[in-house]
Amino acid sequence: MTAITQPEIDQKVFNLYDEYCHGRIDRREFVRRAGALGAGALAMAYGLMPNYARAQTISFTDSRIKASYVTYPSPGGNGDKIRGYLVQPAGNGPWPAILVIHENRGLNPYIEDVARRAAVDGFLALAPDGLTPLGGYPGNDDDGRALQAKLDQAKLRQDMLNGARWLKNHELSTKKLGATGFCWGGGTTNFLAAAMGSDLQAGVPYYGAAADTASVPKIKAPLLVHLAEQDPRINEMYPTYQEELKKAGVRHEIHMYPGTQHGFHNNSTPRYADAAAKLSWERTIAFFKKNLA
Repeated sequence: MTAITQPEIDQKVFNLYDEYCHGRIDRREFVRRAGALGAGALAMAYGLMPNYARAQTISFTDSRIKASYVTYPSPGGNGDKIRGYLVQPAGNGPWPAILVIHENRGLNPYIEDVARRAAVDGFLALAPDGLTPLGGYPGNDDDGRALQAKLDQAKLRQDMLNGARWLKNHELSTKKLGATGFCWGGGTTNFLAAAMGSDLQAGVPYYGAAADTASVPKIKAPLLVHLAEQDPRINEMYPTYQEELKKAGVRHEIHMYPGTQHGFHNNSTPRYADAAAKLSWERTIAFFKKNLA
């Protein structure tokens, strides 16, 4: 069967999927509401479910990289230690480092692949699994989303902050650190920019919540923001955020990608938009190379 593609899906179904992905409705309610829109919409709804076989662009055994699972201490977080996926380029290093922050469902195969992509481009990449205290990513997004919602959210962000500090100080790191993340991870990238100040050298949030206004003056890292056109819940935050960034003198670029949905970089679902995903990633890598040199 040919996979369904983004242009074939009704915007109403995308809107329902966005509610489902962000935990405002469960899978049963998502399917019920889609079914109420008609049989075609129901087929679209099922077609939106992730297929992680599509997400792999860099093999686990690619000769250009070396990957392993690691643990790092996380004082003040949800667990004493957090497990993460560490990927380094082939060779001896050191390399500039990038923290890759997952969505609201833990360290799934798509995020692991993003870490491998970063390593292929010459970075030491760490993708933490915030679900570690609950047993780690459970193998499917529905359960992962439910588990992440159960965690103390402030402590979960602390787990990511601890991961950033651990990575920055890793023996294979040049001590130049960038962070990128998607959805929840995009919002956490903005949070880290404020929390870390001059300890972060670059941040690239993908369609994530803006940092709170009071914390913006603490941001010292330049930011490259990627937004989807069809994403009102996130986009409504950015006019104010941009004004605050300007007031604080924070260097920033904001790109909105026409015709895209929230999650357009995630190639495991039909929300994926190939041209926008590739362009945004090219911009991301160029931005990190410039600011982490």
